[in-house]
Amino acid sequence: MKDWKNALISPEEPISKAIRIIDAESMGSFRMLCPNRIALVVEAENRLIGIVTDGDIRQSHLQGFSAETPVKSIMNSKFHFCSENLSKEEIFVFMKEKKISQVPIIDYAGIVKGVELLEDYISPRNPDNWVVLMAGGAGTRLGELTKDCPKPLIEVGGRPVLETILLNFAHFGFKKFYIVVNFLAEKVIEMIGDGTKWGVEIKYLIEDLKLGTAGGLSLIPEKPTAPMIVMNGDVLTRLSLVHLLDFHRANNAFASMCVRELSLQVPFGVAQVDGPNLLDIDEKPTHKFFVNAGIYVMHPDVLDLIPKGCYYDMPDLFKQILQLQKRTIAFPIREYWMDIGRIEDLARAQSDFKGVFSDL
Repeated sequence: MKDWKNALISPEEPISKAIRIIDAESMGSFRMLCPNRIALVVEAENRLIGIVTDGDIRQSHLQGFSAETPVKSIMNSKFHFCSENLSKEEIFVFMKEKKISQVPIIDYAGIVKGVELLEDYISPRNPDNWVVLMAGGAGTRLGELTKDCPKPLIEVGGRPVLETILLNFAHFGFKKFYIVVNFLAEKVIEMIGDGTKWGVEIKYLIEDLKLGTAGGLSLIPEKPTAPMIVMNGDVLTRLSLVHLLDFHRANNAFASMCVRELSLQVPFGVAQVDGPNLLDIDEKPTHKFFVNAGIYVMHPDVLDLIPKGCYYDMPDLFKQILQLQKRTIAFPIREYWMDIGRIEDLARAQSDFKGVFSDL
């Protein structure tokens, strides 16, 4: 890793800086096998005392840590490293054994001397994960805009939302797609095609009946061999798919749900009472929630849980998974995310598009 010094951070600096380091290291390189994804926490003279991964940062978000919290609060002080005296071959074997994509190199005093990347030893490959895009909804909240146009085909930034979603996945190396269609299905199929123009393979799952937000998955004709990414066809995001899959695997999850933090302010003073006694009053408090962002990673066996030919929504599926006590996790999105289901959100997406998706 030539620019490893850019990944250094002091323990007192905020989590927000670690985010900038990790995002800078992973953006621009869309190699699924070995993206750069750590910040190195160092003291004087670059003595390594901890590392921070994207997963550490996402976990801290779920736990309520502020972006301005010192990075030492979330760093991992028990980390893998290699001595500068090891050969390239020994470092390569070490990374394979530990199943890590990069490792800091330190001297006898713990001073960072570099970072070795697995990608420098092996050729990167495209991910074998299938992508399923749910594009069958009628988009009734958008009124006249979706009277004769499926919501995923609404143009944002001069092209259909569904095309931008496909381009983003293709940018990360994904090759195999299923698109679930229902409302005005023929228009989606005609406009998007078979994926040849983007170098990917697209097949369509046509709903004869409305099957809900998860029921369309029952139409997949075979079971994949790797976790699937399932995503609503009306969501624009620059979510790091590298980090999403890493998080899913690292947590040994059966199903992962991407979530967004939503803040709601109560427009009144909230009274705390005990019987007739007023204890306190909180003026216009803000409450924070994590809400479903419409993006999921699922083990192939999830397909066995979905009833065929029945209306079945994604919350029903996740409740069933939870009842079966399968490992189910939340992945907080910190990147750009916008659901275009409402007129005001569509307008904002139009305004944001050029600055967010200019590289696609």
